Amino acid sequence: MTPDITPAPEGSVEPFDAVDVIRTKRDGGVVPEDALRWMIDAYTREYVADSQMAAFAMAVLLNGMTRDEIRVMTDAMIASGERMSFAGLGKRTVDKHSTGGVGDKITLPLAPLVASFGVAVPQLSGRGLGHTGGTLDKLESIPGWRAALSNDEMFAQLEGVGAVICAAGSGLAPADKRLYALRDVTGTVEAIPLIASSIMSKKIAEGTDALVLDVKFGSGAFMRDVDKARELARTMVALGTDSGVATTALLTDMNSPLGLAIGNANEVRESVEVLAGGGPADVVELTVALAREMLALAGQPDADVEKALQDGRAMDAWREMIRAQDGDPDAPLPTPRETHTVTASAGGVVERLDALPFGVAAWRLGAGRARAQDPVVHAAGIDLHVRPGDEVAPGQPLFTLSAEDDKRFARALDALEDAYAIGADAPASTPLVLERITA
Repeated sequence: MTPDITPAPEGSVEPFDAVDVIRTKRDGGVVPEDALRWMIDAYTREYVADSQMAAFAMAVLLNGMTRDEIRVMTDAMIASGERMSFAGLGKRTVDKHSTGGVGDKITLPLAPLVASFGVAVPQLSGRGLGHTGGTLDKLESIPGWRAALSNDEMFAQLEGVGAVICAAGSGLAPADKRLYALRDVTGTVEAIPLIASSIMSKKIAEGTDALVLDVKFGSGAFMRDVDKARELARTMVALGTDSGVATTALLTDMNSPLGLAIGNANEVRESVEVLAGGGPADVVELTVALAREMLALAGQPDADVEKALQDGRAMDAWREMIRAQDGDPDAPLPTPRETHTVTASAGGVVERLDALPFGVAAWRLGAGRARAQDPVVHAAGIDLHVRPGDEVAPGQPLFTLSAEDDKRFARALDALEDAYAIGADAPASTPLVLERITA
């Protein structure tokens, strides 16, 4: 897709000045549409400097943006690159995006489950950084599986199998790629207009008909505060709706890890358990809830998703999806060289398991990366043996750490020093899905 603003010829006069745009937002004003579109385009072609965009991002963090400004900025970011289309596919397309968390492997069982109902699921996913895992890293635990597909390969797989999980091409929203990296080093990651436009520019450019958002809150989430998470969800739903993409969001709890597996290969194992009709109750609950949302947007509000997990249809779609990307669904997954199990020092009830420190510990074990270019250890991670509310006896296993090198255990255990508690009282029951948000 051609950007809305044609780059100025070399030596010509630019129509706006970055300093004026920065001052407008610094003083709490509304940036005019043509000036905001120019700012994004000029930054993409490196006319606007990083220092100027950093100042603008900080002004946005401090003063916010109107709904219309966020819409314009998102649209300008989409226009900075190509826009995909699945119009010739002959079936509805629906995607899911999660804001990320600890043990969040939901995409793996969800995509084939939804595809088993004849809906196309183009799931363009990413890699992990820090304590949140990446979907592509998990799937690369499967021998032979490849993340990089051409557009033609993706289209053919959607036509045949119905589901594809792969890496997004560099041509989608290149403005976001530059701005995303800048936000990370300028203390502006938390700016809701910038988060929303970053996520939605890529999802809208992807060309899906409908989108379901899993917006997490709590200790292991990007947005810890539930009100901030709700604001982000509402902002993204509005952006999708304004762009003609049917969009809903679920606000979900990430105070404790999701499921019992945190890592890469072990999360694949747990996902396969769900597809086989088993798996942890919370993973099944969220997979089913998101599948219902996706299928409702695709015109199938009465789809029996639980039955598709039990009768093998979802598993069949999974196996086809993995094979289509050169993976072997029957191959053994990587196993760790070293393990260390932590046991209960006293009996009682598990009062809490805080998601963030478990995510950090898994990262320190090698399951995650500190820099984008770092490799991950697919066999590294943590397997939980208990959940909040479970009764435990002295000496009972609580969780097992896995790594390739036992020297990694000490730092991982440091992260977990105050991550869990065993006491006399069971924690209050809280819903996994707190709220559904629509336009």
